[in-house]
Amino acid sequence: MASTTLLTRLPFGGHEKFTFRHSWLKKGLDAVTEDPLVFGREDAFVTLGVGKNMATSIRYWGLTLGLFCPSAETRRSLASSRLGKALLAEDGWDPYLEDIGSLWLLHWQLASNQERGLVWYLAFSRYYDVEFRKPTLIEFLKTQLAQRGIETTEGMVEREFDVFIHTYVPAQSHKGDGEESLSCPLVDLSLIRFSQADSVYRFDIGAKPSLPSAVFGYALLEFLAQKTTRQRTITLDECVYSPGSPGQIFKLDESNVMGHLEDLETLTKGALSLQETAGLRQVYLYDASAELGWELLRAYYA
Repeated sequence: MASTTLLTRLPFGGHEKFTFRHSWLKKGLDAVTEDPLVFGREDAFVTLGVGKNMATSIRYWGLTLGLFCPSAETRRSLASSRLGKALLAEDGWDPYLEDIGSLWLLHWQLASNQERGLVWYLAFSRYYDVEFRKPTLIEFLKTQLAQRGIETTEGMVEREFDVFIHTYVPAQSHKGDGEESLSCPLVDLSLIRFSQADSVYRFDIGAKPSLPSAVFGYALLEFLAQKTTRQRTITLDECVYSPGSPGQIFKLDESNVMGHLEDLETLTKGALSLQETAGLRQVYLYDASAELGWELLRAYYA
């Protein structure tokens, strides 16, 4: 997860008002693997086989989802990240995003990114009502961004809201054919539902049968890594309700989180354990290795 250190440099608008498409991420990763400077070239859109603005958007989404990372070679060069290579390389776990677990993993990457995915993070982790209308969430975002010292305009926040919503809710009408009319893959997660009758959006809170416990575990270990520098325990409530927690980002309730934690005790062979002491339920980390989350993903995709 990224932190908001350089607030004035947050890349609002880098998506060019597009959500990402199924084929874009692999196209981008393959192009970066072949040529680290591809996105700095005038003909990047030709290489990628998309429109010019879409090429810019692919770069944005690759970085925002943590699939690309800046390379040390030159200021403009990119490289595939460890996750990008593991997931989307030709011999990767799921290069064509056919497994629903991969979409949950990408959602985590997006909504836990407090720099490039800040609007997604704020909506999932800092907005606590179950439902909202467009003006309500826009006002909330404006307030949150202002508190972080980020200067915005009404139009900018509205554009960010529209892209955020279209990441999870299919467009009500499609203008034109081709890639412009395609929905984002994360629509399949059904995390936000829209009621046309009253123009209200609702988060789907509760059980997520298609969310693999291994992906939940990877997310939890990333979250815990920020909380447990020395301590090896964290309360169940923090896993469910803390901003940036898997409970918030996956919109799970307490019983669902407990179910995943019970699964993880088996999957990690006891390295992660849920215990109750004097009425306080806590997660104990007997192995806080950074590799534990990767081991869960490798075993899941195997």
